[in-house]
Amino acid sequence: MKLLRVHIITAKSCGGLLDGLDVRLRGSSTSVNDFEPLCLIGPNGAGKSQLIQVIAEAFQSLLHAAVPDEERAEGNENLLFEIEYLISEPNHDKPVHVRARRLAQGRKKAVVGLDRKVDGDWLECDLTSAATAALLPTKVVGYTSGANETLSLPFLVSRSGYAEEVGRRALNESTRADPVPDTRLMLIDYGTHLEVLVANLLLGALEERDALLSDARVQDLHSFRCVIQLAHSAAPKAAAKKGRNRRKGIQLTGELELYLDQLQRCATSFHYEPTSDSYTFDFFVTEETRKAFSSFWSSALALYAALHKLAMLNDLAIPKAARDRFKRETQLRKFASRLPEPQDEDKVFRFERVVFDAQGGRGTVDYVSLSDGEHQQAQLLGTMCMVSFPQALFLLDEPESHFNPKWRVKLISKVLDLPTATGRRKDASPASMQDCLLTTHSPFVPSDMAKERVLIFSKNSETGKIEVRHPNVETFGTTFDAILGECFDIRPPISDVPKAVIDELKASYDPKAIQERMQDLGDSVEKIMLADRVRQLQRQSGD
Repeated sequence: MKLLRVHIITAKSCGGLLDGLDVRLRGSSTSVNDFEPLCLIGPNGAGKSQLIQVIAEAFQSLLHAAVPDEERAEGNENLLFEIEYLISEPNHDKPVHVRARRLAQGRKKAVVGLDRKVDGDWLECDLTSAATAALLPTKVVGYTSGANETLSLPFLVSRSGYAEEVGRRALNESTRADPVPDTRLMLIDYGTHLEVLVANLLLGALEERDALLSDARVQDLHSFRCVIQLAHSAAPKAAAKKGRNRRKGIQLTGELELYLDQLQRCATSFHYEPTSDSYTFDFFVTEETRKAFSSFWSSALALYAALHKLAMLNDLAIPKAARDRFKRETQLRKFASRLPEPQDEDKVFRFERVVFDAQGGRGTVDYVSLSDGEHQQAQLLGTMCMVSFPQALFLLDEPESHFNPKWRVKLISKVLDLPTATGRRKDASPASMQDCLLTTHSPFVPSDMAKERVLIFSKNSETGKIEVRHPNVETFGTTFDAILGECFDIRPPISDVPKAVIDELKASYDPKAIQERMQDLGDSVEKIMLADRVRQLQRQSGD
């Protein structure tokens, strides 16, 4: 799929910041077969993260209406919007031009709708039909490095709806065995690092595993432990009718019980503690271990989903009062304040002793000794390896925030060259039939993109409204200095303290003093200009 236009009519969740914003992202002649990410760049507070949040909320509302068994709630039912995009339709050569909308209807409550363009006219689609559901994203993947709760809001609403459904079915004998459909909204943040990494390093192809760890100090997963404790003192004790309560504490659906059994069958060794209804699974990773996992899970994404569903039980270790308060504040304030994180020993599900083989066969490396950048890169690339099917939408908020400059330079090329089960994204493959919006404060990403794919965000100081434009200079292949000047008005790209010294020397008429202070400055165009000023002053004085 490819987003073409986003018109935010009213978005109360953003405090009105985006109201009236109408952004043309691409032309309608765009090919859906090319993977061409869009870069949203600009200063803090310019609305970049809010825009991708609202896009996620809009699609969540549509999915809630079209496939309520997958998206059980919506985070912003007052959002009014129009979003146009292209999407491939099964058994058709040409993509469909689609308009998703929720518009004011006089005194009537605004409802979401979907239209498709046929011979220049918009025709309304039946939201209850399977054909319409196929015109919506297969997955909406949100990524945040962990500190930004703006983007997280719709995804946490989605997660909450899923968790409530699991709880209802687990306590109902007639529905306990029924599988609970996965959500189409998928949040990747710091809390999912190990779920993504373990799933990819167990079931990803060798080429994919190498790509994830190529810049780290490790070469493969060596071993790890999973602990699941269902009757821990911190976990709730679910009331159940006599004869139906198979667990002392947390009740599980048939699906989750199956995952427990499969992990036990894959484990190198395991221990069960009846008192706390706890399981400890140890895995020494070999090719036989991978074969065992592949016999139960068809892909890294399927394994990730299983691990993540078990990890979501950790919310039950949080006091109910805190969970209820979080839910109220999320609904009333439209603000995703984080739930408190349980202590490791209180968690229902956790990883322990995750160990990697060091590069060059030099022993092992513990997961916690890896840097934030190594964690972030493996998680980001692992997510894109897992989600390699068509019509997925990635909304990435500062995905390179922990990267060093060398890694930032390589971000886009790594994503385009990333091997996946369905081919590299830069090639004509299902993995390329996706869209991606990413925010950044870095000049490195725009330098990999033509200016038509770069959107500069700024806030009008007089109206307080967000303004969006394409750069006036070609960004593809240009210098980082030029991008900093165009996108952030940093001219020259030098920090304030040395800039103040340079400005002071520019105003000086003492060539000797200028020369002495210049010794403290690194190389730059401004230093060359100071040297020229020294020569001019010396000529004027006859020295």
